[in-house]
Amino acid sequence: MASNVDIQLLESALFQSTGIPQAVKSAQHLSGGCINNAVKTVTNEGTYFIKFNDNIDEDMFEKEALGLSLLKAANHLQIPDVIGIGQVGPNHYIILEHINKAAPSADFWEDFGQNLAKLHRQTAPTFGLDHNNYIGKLPQRNDQEPGWLDFFIQHRLEVQLGLALYNDHIDEAFANRFRQIYPILPGIIPEEPPAMLHGDLWSGNFMVGPGGKACLFDPAVYYGHREIELAFTKLFGGFDPAFYHGYHEQYPVEPGFDQRMDIYNLYPLLVHVNLFGTSYLTGVEATLRRFL
Repeated sequence: MASNVDIQLLESALFQSTGIPQAVKSAQHLSGGCINNAVKTVTNEGTYFIKFNDNIDEDMFEKEALGLSLLKAANHLQIPDVIGIGQVGPNHYIILEHINKAAPSADFWEDFGQNLAKLHRQTAPTFGLDHNNYIGKLPQRNDQEPGWLDFFIQHRLEVQLGLALYNDHIDEAFANRFRQIYPILPGIIPEEPPAMLHGDLWSGNFMVGPGGKACLFDPAVYYGHREIELAFTKLFGGFDPAFYHGYHEQYPVEPGFDQRMDIYNLYPLLVHVNLFGTSYLTGVEATLRRFL
């Protein structure tokens, strides 16, 4: 079955990426993506996960592929293989290994937490990355900085704050009040080495893959403060407690994390303001009231 799916597009993309002519036997639209068309594609040669879009920045899938490759090379969590990226007509595409959903292993959450901690031990000389990428469909600037707070303020908070101001989601008074939080950050955020981060880790960006283990996708990779990743996992309800137990057993954080995690979540909240609208300002306001 391949209703409402451009079979010629899928077959052309597969031929470009593999060099093998493939006949699509079935193509199933998958839900969950808010940006791209996502299709499980079964051919005479195998099964693939294909995303395509005719209205995105032309390097978006290239940067996604780079992020997946970085995470894959770290070799701590399951990451789908990138089969290819390219363009057919106006449509940019990325083809990934199709991962079959599985039942979680008995220690799924603890194992997930432990392996994320191992990923976070992958370090670099600076915060940031040697290229920019995307968070959702928004550009994410990764200019490298020696210190976390400079990176966090200039390349995370200020970028999103400026975009919200430009789009009239906030006014100058709000932006000025928001900036009052910057001087207090050195007394709140502990120093840490740069850690490799998935960058967009919430429940919609992982699944249970082979062996009942976590498989991650849709990254926004950079080297950052590892606590920002843990904070984001708690923004929309949090993961199972065993996840955090496994993480802290492998790589404990400094005391007081629960008191400072709302600071880190100012970044994803501002991202959501710029992607989805002003309803997410409620969370930003709550954090400002608490710390100012």
